[in-house]
Amino acid sequence: MTIFADHAEQLCVPILANDQLAKDTYRVRLDASELAARAVPGQFFMVRLSGCNDPLIARALALFDRCSGLELVYLAKGKFTTRLARMQPGELVDVTGPLGNGFSNQPVDHLIMVAGGIGQTPFLAVAREALGLQSFGLPARTSGYAKRVSFCYGVRSADHLAGLDLFQQAGVAMHVATEDGSIGPPQRVTSPLEKLLLEENGDTTRVVVCGPEPMMEAVAHLAHKYHVPCEVSLETPMACGIGICFTCVARIGSQDDWDYKRTCVEGPVFKAEDVVW
Repeated sequence: MTIFADHAEQLCVPILANDQLAKDTYRVRLDASELAARAVPGQFFMVRLSGCNDPLIARALALFDRCSGLELVYLAKGKFTTRLARMQPGELVDVTGPLGNGFSNQPVDHLIMVAGGIGQTPFLAVAREALGLQSFGLPARTSGYAKRVSFCYGVRSADHLAGLDLFQQAGVAMHVATEDGSIGPPQRVTSPLEKLLLEENGDTTRVVVCGPEPMMEAVAHLAHKYHVPCEVSLETPMACGIGICFTCVARIGSQDDWDYKRTCVEGPVFKAEDVVW
């Protein structure tokens, strides 16, 4: 489904808080409750430093939460995010959104969320909506659509795990995978995912995934192997966020019949079976 930006709004807003959650991972809370109220899990916002042309291009950050303002989580890695990590409450940023589509909220017995690295950012909102703890969107979407939610969360090492307490407080069953074995045996996130898929006993199940593209491709193949519907949130780099520049295109369709679709307006969420990896 194409979600054009004609209902998005651009605001210059102050930072309310900017806290570190894990190694190189931060949560910024913005005074933009009116924008957050319209967003659904999986949508994103374009953010740039107010009154600053370096960097010139805004960055896409997914909705993390909206309990007290608009909350976004980011990895301090490049010029923009490194500078953002140093900003203090009261400093201003420009934010545009909500943009893109979101994850579906069709009823399901078991929702399995899968993330690698910073790909965990959309899933607190997904979990809270799925378990009926919070409603999202205007008008509010149906919440409480899943009987249980599991989260397979993979990182390089334990010090990169962000927001575990928040997911646990929401009632999410956590399955952590670390590549270096700092928690549990060294493994990729696909290992706990496959165990969960093998344990399914007739319950309807859906997988939602976000993170590095090779990981998402592996998850998509696993979901196909076990005949489980899967949605992927692509992290294709965006320049405009509103469908004008065509820098964020992905191949959508089938191996023999595909077309380029803009991640920012036709996505970022796609059915895994429609992505030509």
